[in-house]
Amino acid sequence: MRKTANERREDVVRAALSGFSRYGLHGTSTDSIARDVGISQPYLFRLFPTKRDIFLTAGRVCFERTYHAFATAARGKTGEDALAAMRQAYGELAADRELPLMQMQLYVAASSDEAVRQQVSAWWKGLWTLVSQTTGLPPHSITDFMACGMLINVMVALGVSGDHQGWDVLGKHGRNAMGDLTESSPPLKVVRALFS
Repeated sequence: MRKTANERREDVVRAALSGFSRYGLHGTSTDSIARDVGISQPYLFRLFPTKRDIFLTAGRVCFERTYHAFATAARGKTGEDALAAMRQAYGELAADRELPLMQMQLYVAASSDEAVRQQVSAWWKGLWTLVSQTTGLPPHSITDFMACGMLINVMVALGVSGDHQGWDVLGKHGRNAMGDLTESSPPLKVVRALFS
């Protein structure tokens, strides 16, 4: 049975997430995305007007997955309990390298493309607002949480081995989560531990 245009768009986004997360906006060809989906390049551009549109749609899916995971994990919780639930949820998401790598590619593309920067900035602010409003914690706690998430993204992108002390410093969940960070283990101490 032939797929609908909407089903093909979903296929394109899945293939694009895989390609863009590894090779970025400029390193991923639309030809390779079309080939992965089994469609022609002209048909790809009937589904999405530009390569940037494909990239931003894949980016939106990436941020929506994170937002949904945080909101679901923290449902009915506030304060440190909500933050701990979101840490666990992000650890589970980050276990699939595609998500943290796609986030890194989005940030890189944002540095040289104003349209990407505006959209990624809005998504990032949305995550910040969700964490802040859900937890009710002060800004320094939200900053620590977001910074540790970025540290996880960097460690995943660098392929830091599972036995590296940096994962242990991130808390009891080690490789799969940010763990139970406290005031005594803010991101600066994590970074110092990584490079000491």
